[in-house]
Amino acid sequence: MITSAQLRAARALLGIDQRTLADLSGLSVPTIQRMEARDGVIRGNVDSLMKLIGALDAAGIELISEGAASQKGGRGVRLKQQARKLTDAVGAGAIEG
Repeated sequence: MITSAQLRAARALLGIDQRTLADLSGLSVPTIQRMEARDGVIRGNVDSLMKLIGALDAAGIELISEGAASQKGGRGVRLKQQARKLTDAVGAGAIEG
């Protein structure tokens, strides 16, 4: 399972654009765009999701599920529960800055 936020973060960590990810995964750019545009868990056919996850894995990305520990070490990022509330508040206009 992968979320759109994880997909965007993975691309950012790799320093690649949507076209490069499409090339690496064998998917089309519009497919990558649709996956990233969704909120929450990405839905799609199993073959496309497996290609995407396989390409990210081959590029060195470890997807960490909610509440799971990273077993492989290395650098990465994880959104804290507290930060999610902050981003929701910013999106709702509750925090000015």
